[in-house]
Amino acid sequence: MSDDSFGARDTLHVGGTDYRIYRLDRVPGSDRLPYSLKVLLENLLRTEDGRLVTREQIEAVAGWDPKSVHNPEIQFSPARVLMQDFTGVPCVVDLVAMRDAMTKQGGDAKRINPLIPTELVIDHSVVADVFGTDDAFRINTDLEFKRNRERYELLRWAQGAFDDFKVVPPGTGICHQVNLEHLGRVVFTREDSDGTTVAYPDSLVGTDSHTPMINGLGVVGWGVGGIEAEAAMLGQPASMLIPQVVGFKLTGEMGEGTTATDLVLTVAEMLRKTGVVGKFVEFFGPGVANVPLANRATIGNMSPEYGSTISIFPIDDVTLDYMRLTGRSEELVGLIESYAKEQGLWHDPDREPDYSEVVELDLSTVRPSIAGPKRPQDRIPVALAPKAVAALLNGEAVPDVVSRVQTSDVDEASMESFPASDPVSIKGKDTSAPPRDPVPDDADLETPPSEKVPVRVGDGDEFELDHGHVVIAAITSCTNTSNPSVMIGAGLLAKKAVEKGLRSKPWVKTTLAPGSRIVTDYYERAGLTPYLEKLGFYLVGYGCTTCIGNSGPLSEEIAAAIDEHDLNVSAVLSGNRNFEGRIHPQTKMNFLASPPLVITYALAGSMLVDVFEEPLGTGTDGDPVYLRDIWPTTQEIQDVIDDCVRSEMFDSGYADVYTGDDTWRSLDVPDSEVFEWKDDSTYVRRPPYFDGMSDRPEPMRDIDRARVLALLGDSVTTDHISPAGAIRRDGPAGKYLQEHGVEPADFNSYGSRRGNHEVMIRGTFANIRLRNQLVPDVEGGVTRYLPTGEQMSIYDAAQRYAEDGTPLVVLAGAEYGSGSSRDWAAKGTLLLGVRAVIAQSYERIHRSNLIGMGVLPLQFPEGESIESLGLTGEEEFTITGLAGVDAIPETVSVHAGEKQFDAPVRIDTPAEAEYFRHGGILRYVLRQIAE
Repeated sequence: MSDDSFGARDTLHVGGTDYRIYRLDRVPGSDRLPYSLKVLLENLLRTEDGRLVTREQIEAVAGWDPKSVHNPEIQFSPARVLMQDFTGVPCVVDLVAMRDAMTKQGGDAKRINPLIPTELVIDHSVVADVFGTDDAFRINTDLEFKRNRERYELLRWAQGAFDDFKVVPPGTGICHQVNLEHLGRVVFTREDSDGTTVAYPDSLVGTDSHTPMINGLGVVGWGVGGIEAEAAMLGQPASMLIPQVVGFKLTGEMGEGTTATDLVLTVAEMLRKTGVVGKFVEFFGPGVANVPLANRATIGNMSPEYGSTISIFPIDDVTLDYMRLTGRSEELVGLIESYAKEQGLWHDPDREPDYSEVVELDLSTVRPSIAGPKRPQDRIPVALAPKAVAALLNGEAVPDVVSRVQTSDVDEASMESFPASDPVSIKGKDTSAPPRDPVPDDADLETPPSEKVPVRVGDGDEFELDHGHVVIAAITSCTNTSNPSVMIGAGLLAKKAVEKGLRSKPWVKTTLAPGSRIVTDYYERAGLTPYLEKLGFYLVGYGCTTCIGNSGPLSEEIAAAIDEHDLNVSAVLSGNRNFEGRIHPQTKMNFLASPPLVITYALAGSMLVDVFEEPLGTGTDGDPVYLRDIWPTTQEIQDVIDDCVRSEMFDSGYADVYTGDDTWRSLDVPDSEVFEWKDDSTYVRRPPYFDGMSDRPEPMRDIDRARVLALLGDSVTTDHISPAGAIRRDGPAGKYLQEHGVEPADFNSYGSRRGNHEVMIRGTFANIRLRNQLVPDVEGGVTRYLPTGEQMSIYDAAQRYAEDGTPLVVLAGAEYGSGSSRDWAAKGTLLLGVRAVIAQSYERIHRSNLIGMGVLPLQFPEGESIESLGLTGEEEFTITGLAGVDAIPETVSVHAGEKQFDAPVRIDTPAEAEYFRHGGILRYVLRQIAE
């Protein structure tokens, strides 16, 4: 129970039930705060313990300076944790290993459970291998289970073994849409230690960058890496800086023919120009009431694409209506309304809180748009798309998302992540090239190059494939498929197109991957499914497909023609990321678009078609058919929504959401308190974090005669450190898998094998772009084994040092660990034998993650660096000042050969000190539970 130094504890009566609340109006100055900071303030009031959460933190939020860019640090305790299967599996593996360790110590394994509600949705493993047939969903689902059975057996066991841990099986939906439609509470309730029911704002951290989709419901939540998620799951607060908050004022209403996608692409462009990296964005003003809940969620979903931590809408009548529509109880809806109004969290369109900056948009100015060809912020009005693509084909330069000169941490972290939805942790200002003019004044608009290549797929008719053609049209991802207005719009457009006699072009791979089964339910009810299928948009799966690169192969004949003639072809998808190589290796241009426009471009077959002015095809009556002939009106869409999207669909659709199909239920899992690890598994292995662990933390030790594993420069990101992408057959991980009977064709990716530390440590520091200055002329995961000077892989060198009993250190420059927030960047570092990292400066989250794994983060003295100290990396390093002390010292003495300097210890909070003293957060929590 809270220390409650502000006397905020009170009782709220709703519908005959008493709820304990912590009143915000008891804190002076709280009334001026933005909605999102009020949620943080309540969180601190409720969790104040005088040690981790203090009165000073509460006062810091209440006294927040909107203009300050250096705000104090606070400890945030989310109400729950949301995970998807790729990033969630390592968290589950660690929890299972904790049970093993508890059993080994003679304790009760059943005491190891998540300490706050944790929900995992399996949505990242389905691939659109098969498409365009009525059995595509079944075949793709069968392939998914075949590829991922070992991982699914672990998750199926965990579903039954752990308390407060729920798993949504594969084939159900995308985690963000399931979160929006079912898991999100808006106001959370939990029993306090004295048996009283406490009501407080729902909040979460998620192991997915698009977690802010839930912001559309007024729920504070953002994406984090696996270690932060594990910490939250185990009841540990998350350290964060009080952010700046950008107010986004909305006025007016959307015009006829515009969609939620057009709005979100406009918002993304505006906020990239504004610069909101690491900030909260909050919507307010009279136009908020005119933005449907699903549109709000679409905007929140895109937060990572412009770099904000969250993009949140406050609670209002629209929130309540959506909760009713999606089958939430009237009791909960009543509590939400009463709580929000009592706490000053209800939206007042005439009130403007204190904001760091205000941006304004008149909704009536939004125009139909797409974005691309490489970045989501590069919005192109649809009317200009043919000219923009012609300019691109004629050689118009586009911002290079690989170049650090032209891109920001936002783009780099997003581009390098695997899968596309890995959380990003961004530091500093957005220094990227601004959103580009889609048709620059000096652009070459002459007829673009053409190379018409005759192609025949199977026994079909021959057609000609050319530059600018659309080869993938995918209705996919959490961004849009949660939104009935754009999904019904797409279905109605398909119906009208089919009735006119139009068909998708034969070179277009067409896929439908909704975010939940509710979509196909209302498609069936509205009678729209047959029309979508006539155009090739058969269901391929419920999950993240094309948007995270699970687009599956193109037809062999089309793929061969693209490669042989170097055709510059496109994908059009209703997703949120479009970096080259992300969607499909053969599509150089990728455009984000609304679901109706995805179908439009499938009909047109080329990005060079002016879909507003040119016919999409010829009707059965011989007349040309234009987009204006088949585009549904806002009223037509709304009529179908009113008639076919019903509350009972959500009731029935989510009634057995954790049950799964026959394949899921028939997985062979034991009914046991501890997991039965399989010795031959190459996906899931028991990690060694608890090997040799004593009942109590061992005294801190100095580091004696350590060797440098890697000598690195500035801006080394977690993507350079963490395993990501494809597994090379000739690398340490590839060799390991082949030694264990896995053929290269079945390697899968590091993302899918995150539950096997043996694979992951072999991929740590193995990025092909890593520059280790111990081998200055080589790129990639290579180092020198210093005792002999031999050049070898970083993994092999670490094993040689381990055999010698030699501890390791890593030396680095400024901003070490920036980019995506990755648990394996810290886990892999530890498991390679690295005891300490010495850097000029750190990205805050990665520094914290290193501590969470028991690795010591040291900093060079102010103004000093590897170069200024004359370090070569060949020295032996001895670090003293740790042994024989009870508290973490402020500095330690570092002896590197004949050189000596005092290095500040970057353990900055009491919680971090406890984690390090125990050898990492997992050991700390295990000992706490055991005691």
